[in-house]
Amino acid sequence: MRNCVSINLKKDKIVIKLNEEAEQIEITEALKKKLTELKKLYKDEKTPIMVTGKILKNKEIDEIQELIKSKIDVEIDFDMPKSLGLHSIKKTFEKEIGISETKFHRGSLRSGQKIEVEGSLVIIGDVNSGAEIMASENIIVLGALRGLAHAGAKGNKQAIIAAGLVDTVQIRIANVVKEIDREEEPMHKQSYISIANDKIIIE
Repeated sequence: MRNCVSINLKKDKIVIKLNEEAEQIEITEALKKKLTELKKLYKDEKTPIMVTGKILKNKEIDEIQELIKSKIDVEIDFDMPKSLGLHSIKKTFEKEIGISETKFHRGSLRSGQKIEVEGSLVIIGDVNSGAEIMASENIIVLGALRGLAHAGAKGNKQAIIAAGLVDTVQIRIANVVKEIDREEEPMHKQSYISIANDKIIIE
């Protein structure tokens, strides 16, 4: 059986690295064995644990967290890299995008706020849950997209949505809608969203 889990002891934390290609069941089985060994190292110390190496779905994170906590009661952190700024959406600029008038909005949108624009929209901040943004062309969010976004609102299927982090329940481009199950889908970082074969694709 391949090595699904490796444990490294650092000065201020313990790093549990998960094999990117391993299935969840393989990871949990390997973790059970490794945690028994790891528990012996814990006496009075409460060295935090960092889990890294694989993008996990929300329910997988919960399962791993519960498993570790059942053996060792320490602080657990999951290394999900966050990025903010233009470099996080460089993919967007590697593809050809139609040029259009662009409106920039500085600051995050709170629940209940709504922005509608002709042309493209760039949000320099986050779009929080309960907020809504709509553009007739492209939408770019430099922070986290947690609210609703509708690009190509007048029917442009060439429109794109790009965001530093996608953690929303619904995406729309033109008349195509994608419902996102937060339980099933991993959080999408540095995402480029477009339409291919009349389906919304998150890259």
